Amino acid sequence: MTYKEKINKIKNATPDAQLIVVTKNQSFNKIKQIYKLGERDFGENRVQTLIEKYKILPKDIKWHMIGHLQTNKVKYITPFIYLIQSVDSLKLLKKINE
Repeated sequence: MTYKEKINKIKNATPDAQLIVVTKNQSFNKIKQIYKLGERDFGENRVQTLIEKYKILPKDIKWHMIGHLQTNKVKYITPFIYLIQSVDSLKLLKKINE
């Protein structure tokens, strides 16, 4: 099954849900293939990996932080992150809000 077929299958099965393509352990080439199919929402769980992918991949990608986020790393992703899906403390929320 091709990526396009897999994406269509997921979207047809869950039409009211938003698809976030998780890029954990995926190569830049695979991510670019999915991007070329029109997907723009991608999720990553590690800050360092997220930053690397942001630097190389197209800038219209909406990046979602889906893993644990430490307060000392917030400053590295706030300039470009679309959504942080994993806020697990009031301390972290305040740091993000700064």
